[in-house]
Amino acid sequence: MGIGKDQEVKRAFEEGHGANYLLKKREAIQIRDPFVLPVQKQGRYYLFGTTDSDCWRGPGIGFDCYRGTDLEHWEGPIPAFRPSPDFWGKENFWAPEVHEWQGAFYMFASFKAPGYCRATQVLRSDTPEGPYYIHSPRPLTPETWECLDGTLYIDNAGTPWLVFCHEWVQTVDGEIWALRLRPDLREPVGEPVLLFRGSEAPWTRPHRRKDGSINPQSRVTDGPFLYTLSTGELVMLWSSFSDTGYAMGCAYSCKGIFGPWIHESAPLINVDGGHGMLFRSFQGGLYLTFHSPNKTPEERFCYVPVLEKNGKLQLMEAR
Repeated sequence: MGIGKDQEVKRAFEEGHGANYLLKKREAIQIRDPFVLPVQKQGRYYLFGTTDSDCWRGPGIGFDCYRGTDLEHWEGPIPAFRPSPDFWGKENFWAPEVHEWQGAFYMFASFKAPGYCRATQVLRSDTPEGPYYIHSPRPLTPETWECLDGTLYIDNAGTPWLVFCHEWVQTVDGEIWALRLRPDLREPVGEPVLLFRGSEAPWTRPHRRKDGSINPQSRVTDGPFLYTLSTGELVMLWSSFSDTGYAMGCAYSCKGIFGPWIHESAPLINVDGGHGMLFRSFQGGLYLTFHSPNKTPEERFCYVPVLEKNGKLQLMEAR
């Protein structure tokens, strides 16, 4: 009698890696804001995300990553970033993304500390799993703005941009901005440009604060991610709250990063989940990631195959 898929993966893992790291099934990993980096030359996927067991309270521990070959079985946790004692960020270590750029790997992540606004900073490593070290001398987002979830976008001219959220806790109606970066990703160039506000999407709803109050003008914006469709049109994934809770929607631009951005009337993910990105599998399929549910410590990495149809993203069966 043959052995099952899970047993085959476990045996291959033990033979190749010994007891260095645990082998975990996808549904056993607590993670928010999942980001998948496929490394073609290794035939491996690297999974990053918010991995502190309680990312809302207490000191930030760091970021872990996981690696695997089939999106279901993951080796880890591998410590990808641990802060030095003099690092300014002390709490809320959130939403790391890793992008390969000019021969190295760059992590964009959000941090906060008492007396400092939440901000996005860049870290660097020579290998996808790290360890990552501070790369930008200071956060890239404006010093007096509460910001989060910076993502890297490279335009058709090869210019890098930081796309990030100016938080609703400061603006009430959350915003998404773009800021040009130097090619070495260490510093911004010029001033940020407003792309849109959360209220511009018809599916968003006000978010209830912890004290139970609601400002009808408030809108959350988080988790932007840009992807160029086969048509050349840009799609931006981003998350907010809808009638059913945490959700992820799409906005489209046929004229590049500065829009105008046209929002879909309904969310793409509307199942108490969001903060996602798009990646291609080694077999060429296009996949959308998100975490669900949106409750600590229950959040898990989910992914679903998607298609481009008539210039839009269309979901297939979620996993």
